[in-house]
Amino acid sequence: MRPSTDPFDEPPWAMQLVARAEKASPPAHAAVCAAAATAVATLLTDPRAADPEGEWHPFVARWEAGRIRKVTRRARGARWSDVQRLPGVTVDVQGAQVRAFVPGAVDEVPPEIAKLQVAGLDLPDEDEPKPPPEPPYAAIALNPDVTMSTGKAAAQSGHAAHLLLRQAPPPQAHAWIEGGLRVYVIRDVPWRRCVEHATVAVRDAGFTEVPPGTMTAIGWIVT
Repeated sequence: MRPSTDPFDEPPWAMQLVARAEKASPPAHAAVCAAAATAVATLLTDPRAADPEGEWHPFVARWEAGRIRKVTRRARGARWSDVQRLPGVTVDVQGAQVRAFVPGAVDEVPPEIAKLQVAGLDLPDEDEPKPPPEPPYAAIALNPDVTMSTGKAAAQSGHAAHLLLRQAPPPQAHAWIEGGLRVYVIRDVPWRRCVEHATVAVRDAGFTEVPPGTMTAIGWIVT
């Protein structure tokens, strides 16, 4: 069944993200954010989503017609294995694994995802930031003056990657796609300097954790 094309239909739509967080070897905060951004970009550029004839395209188009909501959940063990069978893409970035799923109505989330916890994904970062990859890559900076859990920050990173695909100059976006959609989360550059480079800015709708209108993340493409 094809989704309704009316973006004002209720309930709202969202892209679900699931981060793998095993107790024995949890990933680092920045790595989860980078993996979430990469997963979102990978799904949106997958031919099944990007091609107008692709099986995922109607769902992505319907979702993008409204707010680009994203919800991050956590899973481990058998529950992580269970969600791999649902339509989406999984990426691994610096040991962090995140799966992005085809968007859908928030009241029709598959039970394998709905049972996963939204709150509580709050992971420490590594002591020293890793060096950036070779260009091209998407640079994403999270606002250091805004307190966000790892789950919230991952969703905001996904928003930034999404906006870069849609709003960055086409040559830059094309280079990023062709280069493998690498993402680097900036940790060691002052926020003000990052803002000067930014191509896109994420302002949160205020559903969770932060007041509406808060600038949570920014991004640009390094070529």
